[in-house]
Amino acid sequence: RSANAGTKGVSGVLIFSSGSASSGNSGQVWMGTGAATSGRGGAVAITIGSGTSGVGGEIRVMAGRSMINTGGLLSLVSGEGTATTSGAVVIRSTNSGTSGLSGSLF
Repeated sequence: RSANAGTKGVSGVLIFSSGSASSGNSGQVWMGTGAATSGRGGAVAITIGSGTSGVGGEIRVMAGRSMINTGGLLSLVSGEGTATTSGAVVIRSTNSGTSGLSGSLF
């Protein structure tokens, strides 16, 4: 957690990042919770704070770009409901470059 801002300041920034690589693959960043044997599974929440002026905050989940091959995969999977309905997934693809197609939604 970053420090709170004063009455006219801006609160801090948190950056979770793997290092870059000049030759080979860069690292990975994983977040998660453990499984529950008798109880509910954990949760990971990414939330954006509210503001009193201007537009709302923004959440971006972006797969990697490739200059010579297919862009990275973005996969979001809802939770399974073994006795009832599984969770919903809402996602859209962004525009493509000049010589490609917008990504497919499955």
